Amino acid sequence: MKLSANLFFLTILFFLPEILPAQVSRSAWPLFRGNQGLIGYTSVKIPKMPQRAWTFKAESGIKSSPVIANDCVYIGSDDGTVYCLSLTGMPLWKFNTGNTIEAAPLFYNNSVYIGTLEGVLFALDAKTGKLRWKYTTEGQISGSANYYVSGSKRKIIVGSYDYSLYCINDANGKLEWKYTSDNYINSAPGISGKYTVFGGCDGNLHVVDLGSGQVSHRIALSTYIASSSTLVGDLAFFGDYDGVFFCVDFKTQKVIWTQGGGGSFVSSPAVSGNRVVSGSENRTVFCYDKATGKIQWRFKTLGKISGSPVIADKSVLIASGDGRLYVIDILTGTQTWSFDMGSPSASTPAVVQNHLVIAAQDGSIYGFKLNQP
Repeated sequence: MKLSANLFFLTILFFLPEILPAQVSRSAWPLFRGNQGLIGYTSVKIPKMPQRAWTFKAESGIKSSPVIANDCVYIGSDDGTVYCLSLTGMPLWKFNTGNTIEAAPLFYNNSVYIGTLEGVLFALDAKTGKLRWKYTTEGQISGSANYYVSGSKRKIIVGSYDYSLYCINDANGKLEWKYTSDNYINSAPGISGKYTVFGGCDGNLHVVDLGSGQVSHRIALSTYIASSSTLVGDLAFFGDYDGVFFCVDFKTQKVIWTQGGGGSFVSSPAVSGNRVVSGSENRTVFCYDKATGKIQWRFKTLGKISGSPVIADKSVLIASGDGRLYVIDILTGTQTWSFDMGSPSASTPAVVQNHLVIAAQDGSIYGFKLNQP
């Protein structure tokens, strides 16, 4: 029996959520960029004047970015301390890893995973801070970890400056597989479907099968790729160290578009609708048309941008080396609000319903209330 056109359309709608990438929750920001695809988007609205609710001062500087889950804030610091704070800024526990932390934590399955510049990935109990396991690589870990589930197994994926991407069994902290590139891995791996995708300092976009750890293909593109790749369907968005921004279909290996003139990209892009937003070390925030790569607007700050933007509904939030957190209208590229942190920031904001958290390099962590008046 043939389906009617309407019934066929409804059937497609019913199954469509199964093939779309996971969406970012409004109640949690559990990993760098919000979800496994590193999309950097939330539907939470930013009020005209966010109100600072609290400040917590860590014992050393901070380059790490916060994550929010289970009504807690998790972040690492330059002296190797992992902090767990309440959403009112009260310290709940801390754990000393013994070495500098630059990566953002991953919160998953009631655990916190975080890497250090000594190359050790720690798995901590999220409620107590107690060590579950640790895994040692042969190079520093600068990018955040990601996760995926295979059958009954939960697996953690992380890159290292020893050129390798690691898959760790979460149950016991043992190696499942290792894939080795030709240079440092600075970025966080993105995950889409059965693949993990990352740009390497070898100038390749690497597409690796999550089940086997075998490379599906490498796409030779450019010079160093320090930016994490944002994955939307089969498309990967990222910038390189020469200032070229890319949109690549990572399955067909086709470069959809490129846009030059960006300055060095360390910041990872955020994507919403037809807009792609990224910050550059030439002090500029760029907004690209998702389909064509045409620059929709530029926003200039007074310092280089190493942290990544977050798109919150129709606002772009981004911290700058000039010490300010900016809120920019995504349609026009005009500033709607800013907050002077008094210290440069390489941190990426974490945004959930009613809460915004950001850190500065002097060790200050700021919490803002986003309740609408």
